[in-house]
Amino acid sequence: MAEEVKLLGRRLSPFSTRVAIALNVKEVSYEFVKVEIFGQKSEILLECNPVYKKIPVLIHHGKPICESMIILQYIDDVWTRNPSILPSHPYYRAIARFWVTYIDNNLLITIWGMMMAASKEAAKEAAGRAAEILQTLEEAFKQCSQGKDFFGGDAIGYLDIALGSFLGPLKAGEKLSNVEIFDEKTVPLLVGWAERFSKLDAVKEVLADAEEYIEMVQSMNDGVPTV
Repeated sequence: MAEEVKLLGRRLSPFSTRVAIALNVKEVSYEFVKVEIFGQKSEILLECNPVYKKIPVLIHHGKPICESMIILQYIDDVWTRNPSILPSHPYYRAIARFWVTYIDNNLLITIWGMMMAASKEAAKEAAGRAAEILQTLEEAFKQCSQGKDFFGGDAIGYLDIALGSFLGPLKAGEKLSNVEIFDEKTVPLLVGWAERFSKLDAVKEVLADAEEYIEMVQSMNDGVPTV
């Protein structure tokens, strides 16, 4: 019996990208359903996530699961074949969750500030904060990777997917703010990691590039959202 898997999302939603990458890692076939999140939201989204009314939503055999990192854990629990997304050891699993919370609570808002800044001063301030966060994540990579290619070791995992989904917005933020913060001089380990991550088959088809996010910002400024 074929599995019924749908992903409600948008291409330029980093949180939707996380789920798409995880499904690809596990080699799970799925239907991507683009839903409306502006104005009159899609009925299927309101039905599947009546509490937050947000994407992404994974629908598995008709049952919805919401919130990107909860969905990733669900995927890892249901499709147990290798590679694992979450670390098997409770300690390393807790550490991965800690850093994902740090990323979600700190990095996205600063990237958004770089992308949408109303002035050069505001863009510079947001970039400065983002640079501090990236320095912290550079040290986190050193500790978590233990000299290997990814936060998860030899293969990408929970933390790689969480941070990797922000690469497009981060590079777009650099271009829109004219401030370079993600370079080999300041965060060489993360730059090398990002290059390896972006080339993976599970990632490259679903990871939107900087130009797509720049077009999104320009369209939003024109009052025509396209994400």
